Order: sequence, then C-alpha cells, then structure tokens
Amino acid sequence: MKKLLSTIMALTVTTTILAGCGSKAVEDNTTEGEGNKLVVWCWDQSFNGAALKIAEDLYKKDNPDFTLEIVDMSKTDLEQKLNTNLVSGVTSGLPDFILANDINIAKYINSYEGAFADLSGKINYDDFSQYKVEGITIDGKQYAIPFDIGSAGMFYRSDYLEEAGFKAEDLENITWERYIEIGKVVKEKTGKDMLTVNPNEDTLIPIILNSAGSWFTTKDNKANFVGNEALIESLKVFKELSTSGIAKPVTGWSEFVGSFNNGDVATVISAVWQIPTIMDSKDQSGKWRVAPIPRLSNIDGAKNASNEGGSSWMVLESSKNKDLAIDFLAKTIGGNSDFYTEFLTNNGGVGSYTKAFTSEAYSKEIEFFGGQKVYQIFSEWSKEVPGITIGMYTQEAKDALKTEFSNIVNGGDIDKSLEAMQSLFEQQVQ
Repeated sequence: MKKLLSTIMALTVTTTILAGCGSKAVEDNTTEGEGNKLVVWCWDQSFNGAALKIAEDLYKKDNPDFTLEIVDMSKTDLEQKLNTNLVSGVTSGLPDFILANDINIAKYINSYEGAFADLSGKINYDDFSQYKVEGITIDGKQYAIPFDIGSAGMFYRSDYLEEAGFKAEDLENITWERYIEIGKVVKEKTGKDMLTVNPNEDTLIPIILNSAGSWFTTKDNKANFVGNEALIESLKVFKELSTSGIAKPVTGWSEFVGSFNNGDVATVISAVWQIPTIMDSKDQSGKWRVAPIPRLSNIDGAKNASNEGGSSWMVLESSKNKDLAIDFLAKTIGGNSDFYTEFLTNNGGVGSYTKAFTSEAYSKEIEFFGGQKVYQIFSEWSKEVPGITIGMYTQEAKDALKTEFSNIVNGGDIDKSLEAMQSLFEQQVQ
C-alpha cells in the first residue's frame, strides 16, 4: 500500500487520494469517442496538438468519416485527472488514448493493472529508435507508441569558440575533461561562461548517466546509487563544472533561456527540442553549431550520445474504440514517414520513427546553424543513445539527487552523499 501511495503522489503531487485504493482498472460507462470518433488527452497544442491534427488529416484520407477530439490540458492536470480516475477504479470520462511522459509509463503499467492496452505486434517497433522502445517495454510487452525524441547534443557559439582558438573538429567526440579544459580557455579569451549550472539541476546528470548506459534504479526498480560508478563519475563532472569557474549559475527556466538568448554562454547541453528556443534570437543566426555531448572517460562503453525527455502515446484498455485508436496511431504516428516529415517541417518536431530520418525535411540545411543539417544530425545521434530501463521511480530518484548537490559542490564526500540519496529514495518508495 505504501508503495502504491508513493507512486500516486509522484504522479500527481496535488492530488488528494479519493475513494478506494485498489489499482486494477474497472471498465465503466466511459465517455470516450463513439463510432468513428476518438477522444485524446494531451498538453501543448502548438506541438503535441499540432501533431495530432496532422495525423488526423492523414488518417481521414482513407477514413473520411473519422473525427478526433483533442482535449487540451496541462501535463500536471492530465496526470492528476488520469490518476484520480484510475486509482478509484472508475474509467468513466477517460479518453481513448493519452500522451504520456516516458518516465511515467512504467508507473502507469505497474500501478494500474489492465488499464492500458498491450500494443505488442500492433506496429513494427524495429522502425523506432531502440532506446525509446526499451523505455516503453515492460515485462517483454510494449504499452505505448514512441513519439518525440530528446536526443541530446552540445549547442555552441562558433564565434566564441573561434575567438578562443578552437575549430569545429575540436569539439567532436570529446570527454568531459576536455570540455572543461576548453571552457577555461573560452572564459579566459572571451569572458564568456561555457555553460549554465542550476543548483536545483535535475537534467544534466541524467544526460551524463544515460550516456554511460546507467540509471538511478535497477531493472527491478531498486535503488542504484551506492556503488554506481557511472553515477559517481557523473557527480564528479557536475562538481568540477560547478567549481571550475566556467559555469554561470541560474535558477529556473527563464534564467536558463536568457543565458543563451542574451549571449552569455558559449554552449548549451540540451535536447533537440531546444532548437526553436535557441533560434528565437534572430540576431544570432549563423553563429550557432551543434556537436555531440561530451562523454565520461572512465566508464567503459560510455557514448557521446544521450537523451533528455520525450513522450509516447498510450491507449486505454477501457476504450470502446480501442481497435480504432490502435489503428489510427499505427497508421500515422506509429508508421507513416509523411506524418513525421510534415511534423518537422511545420512544427520543428523530431520523432523517433527512424524510417523518416532519410526524408528531405530531415536533411535540410539550417542557416541559423551555419548550414548544418541539424535535424538529421540529432536523428543520427538518437541511434547511438544507450538503451536503459527507466523504471517506475525516476522522479523520486531526481528528488533525492537534488538534496545532496550542495554537499557535493562544497567538497562533501560523494560516497556519503550517495548513501544519503539512496536512503531518502528508499523511504519515498517503500
């Protein structure tokens, strides 16, 4: 019971647990679409909603009577409403399918038995970036259709690096030690910080950890802090970045974005979905480039590739139009290169459907990035991302991680911090 309640609290912090504590979904008088109509819940209409509009138009070519009702809500509200229904065992009012953050998928499947449709064999999962497929596979079954990727890279100001004496090839497939060395020269020659560091950071360390093929938890959802060499090395890098004089401290998203939009930093370690935000500064067109992220030098198999974020689509088992929902997703988001070409062209969205990577849209040269084919580059990097099992408790792990940042940066013993993180994590999920 404590584990279920912990899971519920993590999914929707503001939710008050309503009647009942059974986790098995109960079929009820759902109000999902009828006939040729589907209802979907998602957030961000300019991105995810726009993708669904493209998918609907494509599907209607062969199914002219089809309609799709898109219910827009914030991600937090979606998770809260979904959780409230499923924890009480009442599916009335639920949609036919939903958008889900990848880090929540294992929680949903393990917490709500039978609530989501098994999509194994419904689409060809070989056509997707395999690290995404591994993330939506639980006990050998696939419960979601992969959507957008968070393939990570190093965005950099070529003018700053050139002023400091570096060329593009100097940033290709480097280690974090070399990155820090370059950062010190950049700081000396240009006065610009190399990157930002947030004292409440919970994205950079996961990027580094994923690049080494490791995570905060094991495949059976146990804590993986103490003795995790990849995590130890990731924390050492974070400490060095924070104390080496090359990082600009920021708090919150606005300060982070402002740091590169205002030209204060030379690089941004982030995901492909950061491209539109970087391009907001029109006066910086032609000055940006992309290179692979640095890698850990002391971990065998560590890559110059990782992932940050991403989402997938899940079908509710209780949907009266479950087969229609699966067919709609399979023939659009789950297997149509035209969908991904249009999504990229119109909305800058990069999906995980590898068959689309060879389309003209992905190979377009982007003037803002000095003519680099940035979408193609990020897509190729996504093929190199180590596959990991995200498990059920990523948010709890990140919360435990952040409690020790101050100790680590200020010279505390990393092993003791790992013990404290693991203890806090285990208290949260037991």
